[in-house]
Amino acid sequence: MGYLTILILLFIKSSFAVTDGEFDGDSHPHVGLLIFDVDGAPAWRCSGTLLSSTVMLTAGHCTSGATGGRVWFENNEAEIRADGYPFSGETSVEFDSIHTSPDYNPEAFFLNDLGIVILSTPVILAEYATLPNADALNALAKRRGKKNQTFTAVGYGLQKINPVFVEANLNRMFATPRLIQINSPGFTGNFSMLLSNNHSTGGTCFGDSGGPNFMGDSNVVGGVTSFGINGNCAGTGGVYRMDRAHDIEWINLTFLAP
Repeated sequence: MGYLTILILLFIKSSFAVTDGEFDGDSHPHVGLLIFDVDGAPAWRCSGTLLSSTVMLTAGHCTSGATGGRVWFENNEAEIRADGYPFSGETSVEFDSIHTSPDYNPEAFFLNDLGIVILSTPVILAEYATLPNADALNALAKRRGKKNQTFTAVGYGLQKINPVFVEANLNRMFATPRLIQINSPGFTGNFSMLLSNNHSTGGTCFGDSGGPNFMGDSNVVGGVTSFGINGNCAGTGGVYRMDRAHDIEWINLTFLAP
């Protein structure tokens, strides 16, 4: 095990929601709240993004070990709770199958943190999220003023956290974090990037794993929320990049091909 892996394992925690964000409303109807079951009982929640009417993109540490589940697309807490969260309800859609990247390693989840959920019933929308082209994010590493490159993080979960106070709800929220680090040989490698997480830009925290980080204000998923550096969800948030050629090929050929 190399120094990089040891360093990451010491500090990284799987990340789960949007902090200091704004209510999403109907801006991203293809982003849903996923509840994963283990042996028939709800075990954890994540966020995910529809790539088609039945294919949802999320994180590998969300899908790994799950045996079932369901998703909601409501954008406010009252509707979700009224429909029986975290159990099935009138507006929930059950999973048909759950898939984790064949390269996923639970001992170092951040290296290939990718999962796919297939829904049992199609969710028909006017448009869905799309994947980036292979290596599309590499150009950001060479661009001057990287801090001016923004993403749109969307998800459900904790709004604030500190040692004595936690603020949580089940609203779909969004934030606009900025790029901090990418293609760094000392930390992020070529598999992830760090985005800002502060009061000015917002960021991600517990409750948002697997949620999309759209490139700018586009519908292109630059990466999925993957990890945090500390338990207070402050400073930066880790995002697993979706412009890796082997991931794009796996998703397109296995799940999106006609």
